[in-house]
Amino acid sequence: MAQQHLDPTDPAAARPSPPDSGRAGGAATGDALAGYLRAQATEFLRALRLHRETGSGQNGTEESVDAARALRHSARRISGSLHTFRPLLDSDWSEEMRPELAWLSGTLALEHACAARLERLLIALHRLSGSAAFPAQSAASAVGGRVTGAGRGIPAPAGARGGGTGPAATPTATAERGNLTVGAAKAGALLERQLTLARTRAHSTALQALGSSRFHAVADKVAVLASEVPLTPAAATADLRPLATAAGERLTDAVTALPLVTAGHPYNAEALIHGLSPDPAPHPQDGPWHQVRLLLRLHRYAGEVLHGDGAPTDVRLLAAGQALNLHRDASEAAAAAASAARTPRIAPATAYALGVLHADQRHEVEAARFAFQQSWQKQAVGTP
Repeated sequence: MAQQHLDPTDPAAARPSPPDSGRAGGAATGDALAGYLRAQATEFLRALRLHRETGSGQNGTEESVDAARALRHSARRISGSLHTFRPLLDSDWSEEMRPELAWLSGTLALEHACAARLERLLIALHRLSGSAAFPAQSAASAVGGRVTGAGRGIPAPAGARGGGTGPAATPTATAERGNLTVGAAKAGALLERQLTLARTRAHSTALQALGSSRFHAVADKVAVLASEVPLTPAAATADLRPLATAAGERLTDAVTALPLVTAGHPYNAEALIHGLSPDPAPHPQDGPWHQVRLLLRLHRYAGEVLHGDGAPTDVRLLAAGQALNLHRDASEAAAAAASAARTPRIAPATAYALGVLHADQRHEVEAARFAFQQSWQKQAVGTP
């Protein structure tokens, strides 16, 4: 497809041609795919324009955060549709476009992921320690006096206040809770320092990406896509349902390979063995679950292409997706806690708190797998 030089934020460049349902006789054809891709390209350009208008500083407005999220969502939907329906699209264009969109959505997601991970870990620390708030203290005490900085806390859940050291608590339990409370404050400061630094770097990386020639090339191609979709000659009469069904079958096969029998129990003790080892590699059990999450997303996008705005909402499938999102969040939070625990010269109480935090998040991983197993037993994936 010939490359055009367009202003990707120009509304005229984002104006799609009149929609054609492409669903004559109940079967969605290439016209439905073209309409979906044009709509997502238009959303991409609208979000990009809003992001530039609202600013992208470190303390960006809520509108700029929403715009960045919309950019990620539309980029993922375009990329996912190009993958599922690639036999109906120009192969060279599609293979060039998909990795660029994946790079963009992944880059834009990093900052939000760091912020969400920090919030999740601090909330868990408060819940585990039973303290109403972490006392202000120096982060230097958590890292052997090398760095100073004030730790910040957030309110604990109401049920967690009071410390859990009432008359029924044994002396050993009281001592352990006391060690956890002291260590949790230092662990919170250490995690905040590390993840805030990671978030700052992710923000800078995103700004650099949005100003790069690589991004402008992607935006130009999306602007062209908003009015011209490079379908193959056979796509006009092709039925999209077999390709969408294939996406559902890939999801089903991936779920079949999961250890759902193990996930049917609320606790998997074997999952802690790797996480408590000094090996910094990703947890070996998590990869297949992350893959199922991606395939479930592709299955959902295929349904959007087939049904458009009238896509049915399957509550059970939605619950399965939410469980997998929680699984991803908990596994990444556990990895962050384990990484912080490997910081040289941290105090024993800090290491203890981080170990408890890591185990807690791995328990959350198992709970998410259990929830997915429960919802999946009620869900039979067929044609979207």
